[in-house]
Amino acid sequence: MTLAATLWRWATTAFAPVLKAHLRRRAARGKEAPDRIPERFGEAAARPPGRLLWLHAASVGESLSVLPLIEALAARDAALSILVTTGTVTSATLLARRLPPGLTGRVVHRFVPLDVPRWAARFLDGWRPDAVVFVESELWPNLIAATAARGIPLALVNGRMSDRSARWWGRAPGLAREVLAPFSLVLAQTGEDAARFRAMGAPAQCWGNLKLAAPPLPVDSAELARLAALLAGRPVWLAASTHPGEEAIAIAAHRRVAAAHPGLLTIIVPRHPERGAEVAALAGDLPVARRSTGEDPGAGTAILVADTLGELGLFYRLARVAFVGGSLVPHGGQNPLEPARLGCPVLTGPHTWNFAEILARMEAVQGLCRIDPGTEPAAALAQRLGDMLTNPDRARAQAEAAALVAADQAGLPERIAAALLPLLAAPRGAPGASGGRGAAEPEDSGPPATRIVGERI
Repeated sequence: MTLAATLWRWATTAFAPVLKAHLRRRAARGKEAPDRIPERFGEAAARPPGRLLWLHAASVGESLSVLPLIEALAARDAALSILVTTGTVTSATLLARRLPPGLTGRVVHRFVPLDVPRWAARFLDGWRPDAVVFVESELWPNLIAATAARGIPLALVNGRMSDRSARWWGRAPGLAREVLAPFSLVLAQTGEDAARFRAMGAPAQCWGNLKLAAPPLPVDSAELARLAALLAGRPVWLAASTHPGEEAIAIAAHRRVAAAHPGLLTIIVPRHPERGAEVAALAGDLPVARRSTGEDPGAGTAILVADTLGELGLFYRLARVAFVGGSLVPHGGQNPLEPARLGCPVLTGPHTWNFAEILARMEAVQGLCRIDPGTEPAAALAQRLGDMLTNPDRARAQAEAAALVAADQAGLPERIAAALLPLLAAPRGAPGASGGRGAAEPEDSGPPATRIVGERI
C-alpha cells in the first residue's frame, strides 16, 4: 500500500464520527434520506440468491446513462440480480421512476457507503457481489481496495477523466496506480479520457459514451397533450437544468425578447428542484407560476418554474428551443443529448467541459448554437434565443443534425453488457476471497428474493 493510500485510510477512519454528523446535517437539509442513513455505513444488506452484479453510479446523469446497460445485462442473463448504488436522493428517486417495470424485483437500490474502511468492509461482506462496475469517475480508494482484497472482479465503464482530475491524480501517481490496478476492464467515454487513464496505468479503451445510447426522456402523454393545448399558439422556450446564476440570466433574456414575441413563456427547470421558491423570486414583477404548487401557466404568465423531479422530457417536448444549463457558469454543462433526442434545438454556454467531445461533434454538423462568451450573457442568450424563435426552419435543421449525433451509438449497451458478464464467472484472484455465491449457494439458485431490507426498485 502506498503512503498516500495509507494516509487516506487513516484519515477516513479518524474522521468517521465527523462524517456521521455531516450526514445528519445533510438529512436535515433534504440531501439524505433520514431513514436510510444506515446504508451510508454499509448496513441494510439483504443479498438475493444467485449471481449479483454491483453497479455504482454516483448521481443523476450516471444512473440514468446506465439504464440501457442494466436492461441489456438483465436480458442476457435471466438469473442475474443487480445492486445499484448512488450517492444522491435525486438519483435514487429518478432511478426508481425510470426503471422498466419488467426489472422490478431484479434491481435493488442502496446508497453507497462512505469511503471509510470498516463501512466498506461491512457493505461488501453483506452483499458479496460477484463483480463490481463503477461508472464514470467515482474512484474511492478504500472501497476499491476492499473489493480487490476479496478477489472480486472490477470494471470501470463510461470512464471520464478530465484534465483537472488527471492533474489531481498526477500529484499522487502511486495512489492512482494502486486505485486503478484492480480494474480488469476500463472503458472510457472518449479517446482523450482513455489516454489519461492509460497514463495512470489503467488498460483503458474507448468504445463510446453510454450517454449517446440513452433512450429519450420519458413523458406522461396525457399531461403533454393537456399542456400543449393550454399553451397552443404561444412561443415557449426552456432553460433546463439551470444552476445558481443562470436563472437570473434566463429571466433577463426573457425581458429582452418578449416584446418581439408576444405571449412568450419561459420555462425554467432548476437542476435542484428545492430551489424553486428562490428561482421564482428572481422574476420580480413578471407573472410567475410554480409547477410544484400545482399552478398552470395562465395567459399572462411569463415564467413557469418547473421545480419538480423527472419531468424534463415533458418540457423539452413543449419548447421550441432549449438552453442547457451548467454552461453559463463554470460547472461544466449538463447533457445536451437530452433535448437533441427529442428534436429540440440546443443553446449552450461556454463552460461545457463535461461534454466537450459530444458538443464538438454537434458543432461540426451545425447541431447547436453556442452563446458567445465574449459578450454580456443575458444579451448573448437573448440574441441566440431571438434568432431561433424567428427562424424556425434554421432551428429545425439544427435539431435534425443534433438528433443524428445523439443516435450514433445505439448498440453500445449490448456490447458493454457482453464484456461485463464474463466477469461474473471469473476466478477470484485473492486467497480466501469470499465469493458472492459461496459453497452452499449454487450459481443458479433460483429467482431473486422478494423481501428486502431498505428499498427495492
